[in-house]
Amino acid sequence: MSHLLEGKVALVTGAGHGIGRGHALELARHGAQVVVNDLGGSVSGEGSGKDADDVVALIKEAGGEAIADYGDVSSDADVELMIGRAVDAFGKLDVVVNNAGIVRDKVVWKMTPEDFDKVIAVHLRGTWLTSHYAAQHWRERAKAGERLNARIINTTSGAGLVGNFGQSNYAAAKAAVAGLTLTLSLELSRTGVTVNCIGPAANTRITASVGKWDVRIREADEIDGDEFDPMDPAVSSPLVAWLASDEAGYVNGQVLRAIGDKIHLMQPWTEAASVSNGGQRWDANELGRLLGTRLFRVQAPGLSIG
Repeated sequence: MSHLLEGKVALVTGAGHGIGRGHALELARHGAQVVVNDLGGSVSGEGSGKDADDVVALIKEAGGEAIADYGDVSSDADVELMIGRAVDAFGKLDVVVNNAGIVRDKVVWKMTPEDFDKVIAVHLRGTWLTSHYAAQHWRERAKAGERLNARIINTTSGAGLVGNFGQSNYAAAKAAVAGLTLTLSLELSRTGVTVNCIGPAANTRITASVGKWDVRIREADEIDGDEFDPMDPAVSSPLVAWLASDEAGYVNGQVLRAIGDKIHLMQPWTEAASVSNGGQRWDANELGRLLGTRLFRVQAPGLSIG
């Protein structure tokens, strides 16, 4: 067993299957004690179960330590208990990996307000709630004089970064998670907490639910350790383990995508091009020419003779 995360206590949400399961197994492999959270519901957020128990069993069979939590990340009360359960079981909490998610895909004119609200609640509210209660725990420790080296690792997706047809709820939530990451990284840095965000790509139950192509779904523990599958649900888990470690203390407020054999550092919104009106009020009649030629560059400015 690696000692990269020895002495660390980690909470992974949505860890019963897929990417979260891969994260939980990887963190435990590197010595972390893991709280495996999973509501045990369907990919659309219905029902509940004890899928987390299977992951806990796998970790214990490999010689690690883990406990299960079946809370709903969108529930204030459940998340407060979730953080408390980690502290009660292992004495503290060092790492929060926000992975829990559901999908309810429909084009905007067919999506119901409930479909929108539920997806936002799980992805965005859930990420905020775990960060909120973990931050309270860490601030108490910091006020008591402890020097912290804690981590929040959030999850975005390509849908949130570039959009995806039929996923206005999911894309909005995932874009918001990236924005939340940037703000939390500023708010918590003085407490000794870094906040980063990953964007994984993998074959999971959610991928299969899209239904546009045949997807072979395998859990992370069903893939041999020497095999490279670019759509392995655990393809991003080594990155998560490293971000959770003390080595990654200099990385804060970053969005990283882990796709196949590549890791991409994403840039936040920046000014790609600008036009100025020299301190004068804009004239709507003139904007079309200026924007078309100098900002969007879709029109030819013409030759200048002089």
